[in-house]
Amino acid sequence: MRKLWLFLIALGLLILFIPGEASAVTPQVDILRVEGTVNPVLAGYIDRGIGLAEEHGATACIIEMDTPGGLDSAMRDIVQRILEADVPVVVYVPPGCRAASAGAFITLASHVAAMAPGTGIGAAHPVALGGEGIDETMEEKVVNDAVAYIRSIAEARGRNADWAEAAVRESRSSPASEALELGVIDIMADNLDDLLLQLDGRVVTLLSGEEVTLQTDSAEINYTDMGAIERFLFTIADPNIAYILLSLGMLGIMLELYNPGTIFPGVVGAICLLLSFYSLGMLPVNYTGVLLIVLAFGLFVAEVFITSHGLLALGGIASLTVGSMTLMGSPYFQINPGVIAGVVIVVSVVCVLVIGAILRTHRRRQQTGREAMVGIVAVARTTLDPTGTVFVHGERWQAIVDEGKVEPGEEVVITEVDGLRLRVTKKNRGGE
Repeated sequence: MRKLWLFLIALGLLILFIPGEASAVTPQVDILRVEGTVNPVLAGYIDRGIGLAEEHGATACIIEMDTPGGLDSAMRDIVQRILEADVPVVVYVPPGCRAASAGAFITLASHVAAMAPGTGIGAAHPVALGGEGIDETMEEKVVNDAVAYIRSIAEARGRNADWAEAAVRESRSSPASEALELGVIDIMADNLDDLLLQLDGRVVTLLSGEEVTLQTDSAEINYTDMGAIERFLFTIADPNIAYILLSLGMLGIMLELYNPGTIFPGVVGAICLLLSFYSLGMLPVNYTGVLLIVLAFGLFVAEVFITSHGLLALGGIASLTVGSMTLMGSPYFQINPGVIAGVVIVVSVVCVLVIGAILRTHRRRQQTGREAMVGIVAVARTTLDPTGTVFVHGERWQAIVDEGKVEPGEEVVITEVDGLRLRVTKKNRGGE
C-alpha cells in the first residue's frame, strides 16, 4: 500500500510540474507581417497581433515591416500601441524592404529596432493631404509638430534624436549600416534566424518599468497573419481598388437610371458605392476629385434628357479624367495611370453606346409619332400604385395608372405619352 501511495504522489508531481517546465524552456515569438501603406486596417491588425502576443505570454512580438509610409493618424495609433505594449516589440525591416515616412516613426518606437543589409529608413517629412498646398505658416506648424513627436519617441528609446529630426525636416534617409552606426537602430541582421540569435539575452524595459530578458534562441515561432476580413478591408483600402469600386458603383447606378427596373446594375452599383465609401474613408482623398467624378456621371445621365449633340458627354469624359487624376491627395496613395486610362475608356465607351442606343430609340419613336403608342397593350413589370414600370415594344417604361392598382404581370393599355412616362389604364377597364 505504501508503494502505491508513493507512486500516486510521484505521478501527481509529474502532472503538475512537467508542463510548466516544458513551457518555461520553450518560449514563443509572435511574428506580424506588415507590407504596404499604413492605414487604419493595418493599425487594427498590429493592435490585435500585439494583444495576442500579450495573451500568449510571448517573449517578443516581431513586426516584419516594409512600408513607403501612410496616414499620420494610423501611424500614431501604431506607435502608441507599441509604446504601451506589455510585451517587447521588435520591428525588423527584412532584406530588400524599407521603413520610409510613417515606417520610420514606427521603427523608432519599437523596443528593439533591426534592419537587414540593403534596407533603408527615413524620409519622414510630412506631406500635405487633400490635393492642395498649404501656406508656409501652416507647413511650419505641421513640421514642428512632427519633429516634436519623432524626437520624443527617439529620446524615449535612447536613439539618435538629431537624426530623427533631420528625417522630418530634411527628409533624410539612411541605409541600415549607417543607421546602426548613428544609433538609429539596434541590430543589423541578415535574416530572421540571425535576428533571433542576436536578440537572445537582450534586456528591454517595458512602459511599466519591468525589465524583460528576451529568450529567442530556439524559440517557437508563431505567425499571426491578417484574418480574411482584415485582408479584404486592407485590399479595398488600396487607391486603385477604391477608384475602380467608385467608378463601377456610379456606372451601375447610371445604367439603372437609363433603364429603370433592370435591378441588377443598380444593386451591384449600390454595393460597389458602399464599399468605395468605406475605402475612401481610410484614404487621403481630395474631395474636389470626388465631386468631379460625380459630376461626370451626372453629365452622362443628362445627355439622355437634354439635346446637346454630345457636348455633355464630352464634358463628362473630361470631368471623369481630371477627377480621376486628382482623386488622391498624397504621394503615398496614388492611382496607377494605367488604371485611370482603362476606367475612363471603359466608362466612356459604355456611356456612348448606351446613350446612342437610347437616342436611336427616341428617334424611332418620333418617326412613328407618339400617337402610335396610344392604345397599345403593355405588361406591368412592377406594381403600379400608381407609378411603376411596364414593358412594351421590348423596352421598359415608367408608367402611372389612372385608377386602381396594377399587379406585376397584368396587362394595361397606354392612354397617353407624357414625355418619358406613360399613362395607362387597366386593360379590363379601357382596353376591351
